[in-house]
Amino acid sequence: MKCLHALCLSLLLAAGSPGAAMADAEDEMKGFIVDNTISHIGHDFYYYFADRLRATSRLDFNLVVRERPDARWGSLVTVEFDRDVLYRRFLPPNVTQLKEEAVAAADLVKQEVIQRKLQRLLQDTTDLDRDEL
Repeated sequence: MKCLHALCLSLLLAAGSPGAAMADAEDEMKGFIVDNTISHIGHDFYYYFADRLRATSRLDFNLVVRERPDARWGSLVTVEFDRDVLYRRFLPPNVTQLKEEAVAAADLVKQEVIQRKLQRLLQDTTDLDRDEL
């Protein structure tokens, strides 16, 4: 009886291992554009930016849109991908072409993300892991 329990337990553990490895590979959720903006202009920029990205790409990556408002210069808007700043620009408080600016930023960020992904694929990581380079 103990042999039967041990056999069943070993079969369950062996069957569960590939599923666990597959789950670890798919744990990261993708497609998020996080809104860390504060002002009305920042929220509008985020809305147009995210709308353009959703319309033109698969969103198999995550981005963070941050804003640091300044009374004198306007708002400093940055877009980050894997903790790297891909886009940084001051938006004046009276932006009349905010939609065009956000659309251009989305196109630029999309191209930069593609470039970064290609660089990672072509990186030689035989001796060091990607985060150790």
